[in-house]
Amino acid sequence: GVVALLEPFIDTVVVCTMTALVIIITGAYNTELHPANQALIDANQGGALTSAAMGHPEKGIPWFPMVLAVAVFLFAFSTMISWSYYGERCWAWMFGDGSSMVYRCLFLTFTFLGSIITATNILDFSDLMILGMAFPNILGVLLLSGKVRSDLDEYTGMLSRGELDPGYSPGGQDEDAGAEDEAPEA
Repeated sequence: GVVALLEPFIDTVVVCTMTALVIIITGAYNTELHPANQALIDANQGGALTSAAMGHPEKGIPWFPMVLAVAVFLFAFSTMISWSYYGERCWAWMFGDGSSMVYRCLFLTFTFLGSIITATNILDFSDLMILGMAFPNILGVLLLSGKVRSDLDEYTGMLSRGELDPGYSPGGQDEDAGAEDEAPEA
């Protein structure tokens, strides 16, 4: 759970904020100063705009667009691996393990289509699919909120009573109490 919370924080808050600051500080968003960036902004090419900002001749680092290209490739590749795994596990849960090959074929088909369709269409489609996943998750959160609340109350009660401390036993005596460090008899 902690890793699942940490990843969106690093990705969204830290990386996106740093990217936005680079674009703002270098002025790459300002089409009056940088008319060549107008085409990137109109075509929704955020990665290319970021590359232009990072490689800015006066305020950027000239070799950094190469580092950015490698980072974007690794991010995209790791995203594909994780989403394919998560999707396949969900598919197998819904339709059984025997149907995993169907999911893999669908995933490869959409991966191929993603390489030939415009970035705007891909982003719109992926946003729509993520929204589609949000609705059942929100419904599940609402339906299970009472159970989660009772489990949380039970956990905090056990925590305040010390039942989660190391060495606790229900009989009131520590499990290690009375145990002596003796050499085994021969």
